[in-house]
Amino acid sequence: MTDTSKPNTDQEQPLIAHLAELRDRLLRALACVFAIFIVLSFFANDIYHAVALPLLAQMPENTTMIATEVASPFLVPFKLAFFAAVFITMPYILYQTWAFIAPGLYERELHFAFPLLVTSIVLFYVGMAFAYFVVFPLLFAFLTSAAPEGVSVMTDISHYLDFILKLFFAFGMAFEVPIATILLITTGITTTEALAEKRAYIIVGAFAIGMLLTPPDIVSQFLLAVPVWLLFESGLVLSKYFKGPENENDEESD
Repeated sequence: MTDTSKPNTDQEQPLIAHLAELRDRLLRALACVFAIFIVLSFFANDIYHAVALPLLAQMPENTTMIATEVASPFLVPFKLAFFAAVFITMPYILYQTWAFIAPGLYERELHFAFPLLVTSIVLFYVGMAFAYFVVFPLLFAFLTSAAPEGVSVMTDISHYLDFILKLFFAFGMAFEVPIATILLITTGITTTEALAEKRAYIIVGAFAIGMLLTPPDIVSQFLLAVPVWLLFESGLVLSKYFKGPENENDEESD
């Protein structure tokens, strides 16, 4: 019988050994990000054009994006390439994090922690894809059509990049709601029934999050709040397949 009362390691490593391992894993993660960035830097302008397509498709004819700073045409695509390298290498970065903390976890924690880690990565990418393919076209169509008469919509490339990075991060994190819900239940902090009873507060909170994390327009707020609510509901359903501490103790007593 496996002893689940002790972490998954035979002996404690000294602090220096832990720090050395942490340093090595950080260097591996940074090296991976740097290598991917070097490759993407050759296609920086193409990557920026692809990311700008949702806005360019909605802009009036004979209008373009502009660069208001001297170095923006050179620096902004490279900035995007760096963030793209971080997003692409995120699974490897999280793997290095997992490899560092996994030896100190209990067997029952390992049982559900790794699937949740993989799922969280997938959900983050799904959130970014949802933002790009669903939110951006609707949002930019609304914003460009709302321009007053006589105002030409010609967005600065640097401001546009900052804008979409915030939205990518907001929707990526919002799609982690099922993981947060499952963790709250499996760790015994709350129960499925208790969260279900607070559904009305969760819905209000979802719209509050949409208001804080998105631009001040009803379209993007709605498109963030509704998925957060639906993902919360999915987290409640999926949490039934994960056992919290109380349930495990009940089974052991039986």
